[in-house]
Parts: sequence; C-alpha cells; structure tokens
Amino acid sequence: MKVILALGNPGEKYVHTRHNAGFLVIDQLAAGQSAQFSNKPKFFADIAELNNVKLASTANTKSRTTSPQEKVLLVKPTTYYNEVGVAARTLLDFYKLTLDDVLIIHDDTALDFGKIRVRKGGRDAGSNGLKSLHTHIGSDFWHIRIGTDNLLRRQIGDVDFVLSKFNTDERTILRDWTIPESIKLIGTFLDDTIEPLSVKL
Repeated sequence: MKVILALGNPGEKYVHTRHNAGFLVIDQLAAGQSAQFSNKPKFFADIAELNNVKLASTANTKSRTTSPQEKVLLVKPTTYYNEVGVAARTLLDFYKLTLDDVLIIHDDTALDFGKIRVRKGGRDAGSNGLKSLHTHIGSDFWHIRIGTDNLLRRQIGDVDFVLSKFNTDERTILRDWTIPESIKLIGTFLDDTIEPLSVKL
C-alpha cells in the first residue's frame, strides 16, 4: 500500500486557496480514476481508495499501471493544515507503513508560482504543516512542493497570502500545467522511480 497525503484545510471556504494546492492535485487525480472521497473519522481524513492506477507518462517515464494487489490511498486530512501530522501518524500506525510508503503534496511559498520541486526530507521552511508532520512521523519522506510565491505575498504577508485564493490566470495554469505535471510525478512515486528534481512552467 502507498499513501498520497495532501496538505490543506477542509471545507468549501478554503477551496482554491494557496494552502490547498495539494488538495487540488489529489482531487483531480481521484476524479481521473473515477474515485470518490469518503470521510473516515478514525483517520482524521477524507480518503479515496485507488486500484489499478493508470497514469500518463512524463518526459522521462513510460505510462504505468499499478499492480491489482497494490492499494493507493489518497488522503485529505480534516485536522486543518497545522495538525496534518495527526492524520499521517494514525494511518502509518494502522496500516503498519513506513515513510517510504508515503508521499506528501503541499504548497510552498519559498518557490515561485509555476515551479514544482520533488525532494526527500529537508527542513520545514516555516511551514506549520511540515512541522506537524516532522513532529508526528519524522522528516524522511518524499514530497512534491508546489510553488505559490508571487508579489502578492510580499504585499499582504504570509498568513493572509496562504489563505488567499488563486486568481483566474493562476487557476488556468494550475489546471493546464501544475496539476497534470504533479499527477505525472505521483506516478514516479507509485512505480518507485521517484527522484529529486525541479520543473518549471
């Protein structure tokens, strides 16, 4: 089993906010696999279960399908962003998983909008969501960091920025490039070919 856990905040008011970039990715992934999220209170999360996942190829990989025996869980914690580690710890303990079985997807204000970075481990860079994960499960996991930084952040400050909504142009780029590219990168995690890299629009 593998777990794709996105950082974000639950509820309609947070849809399309920058903190919910990870939720946007796995929402689209679930829709593309005809999967639906169900609330799982014991895991503090909304979870969609995938089997036989078919993903498109990236420039460096062929398209792939996961084995019928391999279950993939898409996880959107309902704990709110700053406490996502609680949901992650509960899932790892229940399914007896290691950090190698987990991929985290999240926004990153240290990266320009239109950039995506894949890495394993690293510091929290001021992200309360990553701090929570590091506290509850450690830091040696793979993650996809979706850049959100732009001039607006320096005008209104980090707190208001991460809870602000993507503008119309940004939503178009998310739909046409960022989300599809992130889903392709998820495929490299599922077939164990993931490696550190940075890509940009």
